[in-house]
Amino acid sequence: MDGLVASARRNPPIRRADIPPAATPRRAASSAGTVLRAVLDHGPVARSTVARLTGLSPATVTGLTGGLLAAGLLREAPEAAGPKGVGRPHVPLDVDTSRHVVCAAHIAVLHSTVALLDLRGRVVAQDRRPHTGTAPDDVLDGLARGLPGLLARHGDGRAPLGLGVATGGWVDRGGGVVVRHPLLGWADVPVRERLAAATGLPVRVDAHARALARAEQLFGAARSRARDSVVQLFVGNVVDAAFATAGTMQHGPRSAAGAVAHLPVDAAADRPCSCGASGCLQAAVSEHTMARRAVERGVVARPVFADLLAAAEAGDAGAVGLLRERARLVGRAAALLLDLLNPEVLVVVEPGVSRIQLCLDDLREVVRERSSVRDDPDRAIVPTSFPREVLATAGGAVLLDALYTDPLAQVTAPS
Repeated sequence: MDGLVASARRNPPIRRADIPPAATPRRAASSAGTVLRAVLDHGPVARSTVARLTGLSPATVTGLTGGLLAAGLLREAPEAAGPKGVGRPHVPLDVDTSRHVVCAAHIAVLHSTVALLDLRGRVVAQDRRPHTGTAPDDVLDGLARGLPGLLARHGDGRAPLGLGVATGGWVDRGGGVVVRHPLLGWADVPVRERLAAATGLPVRVDAHARALARAEQLFGAARSRARDSVVQLFVGNVVDAAFATAGTMQHGPRSAAGAVAHLPVDAAADRPCSCGASGCLQAAVSEHTMARRAVERGVVARPVFADLLAAAEAGDAGAVGLLRERARLVGRAAALLLDLLNPEVLVVVEPGVSRIQLCLDDLREVVRERSSVRDDPDRAIVPTSFPREVLATAGGAVLLDALYTDPLAQVTAPS
């Protein structure tokens, strides 16, 4: 991983000795995250305003911002200061996107994506490559090989803070293990261990629905509402969900929460699910299912979901009709989740819903008809904030979540 090593040498890790003592105690970790999140939301912003927003004392904010400045996570932004006047000038603070990048990877059924994100969650670059095989060694080795070149071409000398990895299925976040991904044929794959050894980077792994829920809370268009409570529904070849209440993501034992693939939504289905039942959500709406139906109806020539989506965006009536059928089935699942969890906002990751207004309208209409507790689907249900970059964002959000929770732990190394 010569490219990763070279970048780290250009911007060597911050040593604890370089950080002012006020920022280093363990008890300050969550407060440092609070300060960094306040600047993310409101920056460029004065230290006095950060103190008011967070409820921390001015002295505490000064100490914490000193550590975050030294770590290259914040910068002073004199260009954003107001006109000069009497008294001590207040130099605003902003998130520093010039020192570090986050490496990201997303493992889908048919392809993998590697990407770089800045500290505001914006995708700097991404590269998607189809799988030549789905064995763990093939997929993970391919990811590791793709990162150095991407960093060399697009990193601009910024040091990588680590690698975030997201995928579908059952992912044990604490252990960094993909416990079960039936469509890939994976079971108990130690992704974190393998990629850390291959890249030399700190690696964090999580399910893509949870990662995207955190991305919505940190960077999304509805983040103020999503931080209260959110359900994230991901619809691709894999269908799964995540939910957070009172700002806390729910994981369950070994992070198994969010398994919604087998929710019953299509009683008329004549094709059985892999579980042996009929009418399961994933079997009814997966990209593979929709592409097959598109070929059967003569909408596209190949059973490729991207072809169906392109035809729909071009205005093909048959393609739009298929995606509207999918949206209505997804709406049934959304109504169930809204009734069960009653979140402030439910975010849907589904390309038709994100790109074709009729699909979003259909989904909301089904929720309006079926939900017994929510009569505000236009407000409660929103499409993803990252429609063209959702997979890259998922991988990056795994690491950015950790950064904005305990920032100094992500950039400091033992002296």
